[in-house]
Amino acid sequence: MAFGRLENYFEATRRVMEFRFVLPDDPRYRMNFDGTPNPYYERKTKTLIVLNGYTHNNLEWLMHTNIIDVARKYNVAVFLPSGENCFYTNCEGCNDHFADYVGDELVHYVTKCFGLSEDREDHYVMGLSMGGFGALHTGLAYPQNFSKIAAFSSALILHEVAKLHPGESNAGGDYAYYSRVFGKPETVLTSNDNPEQLILNMLADGTKIPDLYLACGSEDFLLEPNLWLVDFLKKHNVPHIYHQSPGGHDYNFWLPYTERAVRWMIGEPELEEGASPVGGMIQ
Repeated sequence: MAFGRLENYFEATRRVMEFRFVLPDDPRYRMNFDGTPNPYYERKTKTLIVLNGYTHNNLEWLMHTNIIDVARKYNVAVFLPSGENCFYTNCEGCNDHFADYVGDELVHYVTKCFGLSEDREDHYVMGLSMGGFGALHTGLAYPQNFSKIAAFSSALILHEVAKLHPGESNAGGDYAYYSRVFGKPETVLTSNDNPEQLILNMLADGTKIPDLYLACGSEDFLLEPNLWLVDFLKKHNVPHIYHQSPGGHDYNFWLPYTERAVRWMIGEPELEEGASPVGGMIQ
């Protein structure tokens, strides 16, 4: 495996950005321990953009999940930008166009830089919490670049944000913060920062919606807004997979779903509920 941290100037943010990467390029992993070929190395390497949660950076997945083992086993190149608490939207001010950076410029840059497939069908995006929102927004805002989206415990907070008035705040931030990240809260539900609105737009113009994989713990404080999204998808007949199982807003819940979602992305059957995931959680 090759691991690294790369810095490069991106026009979307008008500054040098850094991201981390995991490349499954070790020839030893082309063979299984029993001497048989690993079939995942007989096809093109897949590209997966992985998004961190609120208050975290791009080390989150590397430190707390089994993403490295999953990348190695299934021949998936993983790229991890940092979200900087911007929810991966095109924020107002300071050229913080994180949506354009993650959803368009970065994915094209890494495929060319590392010689990966430029085919949309080989590109996926996945995230947890704020990164779950970001995965949904990224994949739905740039469906020409991503074929599948996996979102865990997504911070689908826009219905709450929309109720805020100047001077008010909630646990995540105040009116001014959300105005910068999403635009005016009073109009956010009909804006293109809202994944639901993006889906409505695609349904109206016939754009192919990326495949959706959602998961949330039954004890997660974000369960209710995740169920709202599931109801929305059902109402509009949007195909999706939704898993709800015991767990809270933590890595014990997210770790097994990492491998399950990647298997789904590459067209393999999901692991059975309760099956031990590859690798383990690093504390």
